[in-house]
Amino acid sequence: MKYQPIIGFEVHLQPKTKSKMFCTCSAEYFGSQPNSHTCPTCLGLPGALPVPNKEGLEKCILLALALNCNINKTTKFDRKNYFYPDLPKGYQISQYDVPVGEKGFIEFDIDGDSRRIRITRVHMEEDTGKSMYERKKTLLDFNKSGVPLIEIVTEPDFVDVKEVDKFAKRLRQIVRYLGIGDADMEKGQMRYELNISLKRPGEKGLPDYKVEVKNIASISVLKKIIVKEIKRQSKMLDKGETPRQETRGLRNMDGDTVSQRVKEGSDDYRYFPEPDIPPIFISEEWLDDIKKDLIELPQEKKDRYIKEYDLEPDSAENIARNKARASFFEACLKSASKVEDINEYAQEIANWILGELTRLKKKNDVLYKDLRVKPEDLLELISAIKTNKITGTIAKNVLEQTFKTGKSVETIIEDKDLEVVNDKEQIEEFIDKAIEDNPKVVKSLEKNPNAIQFLVGQVMRLSKGKANPKLAEKMLKEKFL
Repeated sequence: MKYQPIIGFEVHLQPKTKSKMFCTCSAEYFGSQPNSHTCPTCLGLPGALPVPNKEGLEKCILLALALNCNINKTTKFDRKNYFYPDLPKGYQISQYDVPVGEKGFIEFDIDGDSRRIRITRVHMEEDTGKSMYERKKTLLDFNKSGVPLIEIVTEPDFVDVKEVDKFAKRLRQIVRYLGIGDADMEKGQMRYELNISLKRPGEKGLPDYKVEVKNIASISVLKKIIVKEIKRQSKMLDKGETPRQETRGLRNMDGDTVSQRVKEGSDDYRYFPEPDIPPIFISEEWLDDIKKDLIELPQEKKDRYIKEYDLEPDSAENIARNKARASFFEACLKSASKVEDINEYAQEIANWILGELTRLKKKNDVLYKDLRVKPEDLLELISAIKTNKITGTIAKNVLEQTFKTGKSVETIIEDKDLEVVNDKEQIEEFIDKAIEDNPKVVKSLEKNPNAIQFLVGQVMRLSKGKANPKLAEKMLKEKFL
């Protein structure tokens, strides 16, 4: 690539709180009748005073800690002044020079290599209302006005779409792990603002311009925007033009954008301390209490799974990225704690969770907490395969029956008589029948030894999957090869 992309983000996240950030109106506004969750405070009426939501602030502090930020023991709210129809007060209560947290980082892996993205700041603010347009009229819904928002600002450390994808997904995982919010992007609970520019060959420092794209509520669309913005800016730079420092808006879900306005700087917002909210002091005691909610996060889990259980990196990533899945996996490991080679079982457990169990969950729309399959069932299933009690094919059927009925693996194997046939005389009968039914295949064995696998398959079909496939293959090879 001729030009080097320089990419940074502002992420707006709605923490899950009962009430709005500065009033007692319900924060559960999604799908409600317009303007049904409002009061004088969130409507910006004269004389109404804001009272900070402690729960929202604590979740902001918790996320800042999870992102390895330094916590400012004294923080404050500021007024960010700008005019927009859905901003009833004419200013937004936000934070400027003393945020909750700053100078943090988030880590993830790219193709086996560790990557660190610096976090500039994590701060608390309130959301705006929502503008809707109908027949040249602007309609305003203030249900969202005043809902808590946590803003995460990164340094311009991203250089390609792959890093953006990993970062966006890892951040969402952290938010969900800690119970800070649902981060449902379809409901607007997590939104991205993209800052992107291109560095010319040999250019030192950062480029002399920056393009912002606002209100991106989809990771897939975010990636499309980056690809298209790189192409758009590259064409301008090729012509000797400098892209304008501007704010652009999303035109469609294909990632096309349109210019909205010349980008503002911080001076344009005329920040000053919010006079109606005194400074907030975060004591060591309060901070220690919040730290109790910090748990092992996805990247830490992934690294531990690889180190302790020799799990394949892709398996470790896929298990760790979902908190409920990781909890089920670890419950399975606990059940397997007495086996000789727990590492061997760990990978098998991961394979079954990520494969057949995930398929059944999706097909039946079942959550982990509602699973009838218990961790010990999965361990028993794997043990039955390893001891040649059942085949892998039978095991899938057994797991499905356990999934549907909640019966133990052993009970299903016994009730349905699914145990593998290891009796050579019985297998010989299936082999004789397979040979009788497939003379052309038998004749082709001299030129094509691999045709033996077809006969093994026929033996399995005739035995309804119960014959020991390894023993059947061995006996066929002894007979013909």
